[in-house]
Amino acid sequence: MDKLIIQGGQPITGEVTPSGNKNAALPLLAACLLTDEPVILHNVPDIRDVQDMIALLKSLGIEAMKIGNHTWHIHAASLCPAELDPDLCRRIRASILLAGPLVARTGDLRLPPPGGDVIGRRRVDTHILAIRALGAHAEYDRENHLFVFSATRLIGADILLDEASVTATENAIMAAVTAEGTTILRNATSEPHVQELCHFLNTLGAHIENISSNTLHIQGVEKLHGGEFTIGPDYLEVVSFIGAAALTGGNITIHNAGSHYLDMIRLVFGRLGVDWQENGNEILVQPPQRLVVEPDLGDAIPVINVMPWPSFPTDLMSIAIVVGTQSKGSVLFHDWMYPSRMFFTDKLVGMGAQIVLCDPHRCIVQGPTQLYGEVLESPDIRAGMALVLAALTAKGQSVIRNVGQIDRGYERIDEKLRLLGAQIERVTEL
Repeated sequence: MDKLIIQGGQPITGEVTPSGNKNAALPLLAACLLTDEPVILHNVPDIRDVQDMIALLKSLGIEAMKIGNHTWHIHAASLCPAELDPDLCRRIRASILLAGPLVARTGDLRLPPPGGDVIGRRRVDTHILAIRALGAHAEYDRENHLFVFSATRLIGADILLDEASVTATENAIMAAVTAEGTTILRNATSEPHVQELCHFLNTLGAHIENISSNTLHIQGVEKLHGGEFTIGPDYLEVVSFIGAAALTGGNITIHNAGSHYLDMIRLVFGRLGVDWQENGNEILVQPPQRLVVEPDLGDAIPVINVMPWPSFPTDLMSIAIVVGTQSKGSVLFHDWMYPSRMFFTDKLVGMGAQIVLCDPHRCIVQGPTQLYGEVLESPDIRAGMALVLAALTAKGQSVIRNVGQIDRGYERIDEKLRLLGAQIERVTEL
C-alpha cells in the first residue's frame, strides 16, 4: 500500500491543468450501455474508480479500449448476461449507475449493493422508486443480497424524486431517454456532472430539455446512436489546487478550469478570505490571500452549509474546513448530508487545529493556528485530499497512509503537486 511523505511549508507555484471530472466520467461510461453503436470519450481521468467501472462494463461483454492518453472507445454492441462481481461493486458507489441503462437496454439486472466512501448511510431508495415509476419491477433480495430489476417496457412518467440525489437523478435520466413517451423529472439535481450527462446523451440522439434546472423534460426516443464527447474539468480538483495555493502563499495558473461552475464556491471561499482572478477559462490564484473570516451581520459567527447545486457542494466541505483552520476568525461548518463527513477533523486537531466537533454534522473552527506534521490515515477521497492540503500547510513532515482512497478520485495528484513545487513523495509500504 502506498503512502505520501510531505514536507510542508513550500509555496505551490506554476501552471496546472485538472483532469476530467470523475463524477461525470462514471455516469457517462455507464450511459454508453444505452447504445449498440461505438462511443468515444475524451478526457477520461485515469483514476481507480474509472478503472473499476470499466472492469464492470467489460464483465458485461462490451468492448472498452483505451485509444489515447485519456481517450476510450466503448462499444456495447451486445450485452451478455453476467453476475457482476460483488467485491468490485462494493469498491465504487457508482456501480449503482448501471441500473438505469441496463434496465432500459435489457430489461433485466441483478445488481450487488454499491460501495464507496464510508461517510454515512447513503440510501438507494430514490433510485428504486424512480425506476419503478417508469414501469420496472425493482426489489431487494435480502437472502442473496442483490437488487433485482426487470421490465418488459419502460414508459415515461411524471416523477418527483423523494430527495435531490445526484446518482438517482442520473439513473432516472438514463432509464427515461429510451422510454416510451415523455418523462418529467422533478426535484432533479443539476450539478455540472448531471448537466454533462444530459449533453452527452443529447449528442447520442436523446431529447432532454431544461438542462441545468431541477425539472427535466425528457422525450423518449426509440434508439440512441454512437457519438463522441469530451468530459469537462473536475471542479473539485480545481478547488483543491486553489486551496493549496492559498494556504501555502503560492501563485498558480489553472488552465481549463471550468470557472463558470465556481460562482457559489467563490462566494463561500471569499467568506474565508480566499479569492482568485479569472482570465477566460483560466484561474489565477495569487498572493497574498486575506485568509480572514467574514462575519455575518452584527459580527455573528458565519455558517457554511452544504446544499444541492448550485449551492456549496458537500464534496468540498473537507477542503473548506482545512482553509478555515488558517483563516482568522471563527466559522461553523454544517454538512447535514452525511453523518461521517466531519470525522476526519480529529486528525486536524492532532496537527494543531482548533476545532470543536459539535455533533456528527457540525464543527466550529477557530483560526489561524500553526499546523504541524503528523502521521495520518486517509479515510475517504475528499477528506484524504483535505489532509494533503493540511500537510502542505504544516510545519515539518507528514505521512499520509491509505493513499488508495485519494487515488480513487485524483489522478497522479502527487506528481501534479510536485511539479508545482511541493515536497511530496510516494512510497510503497511493504
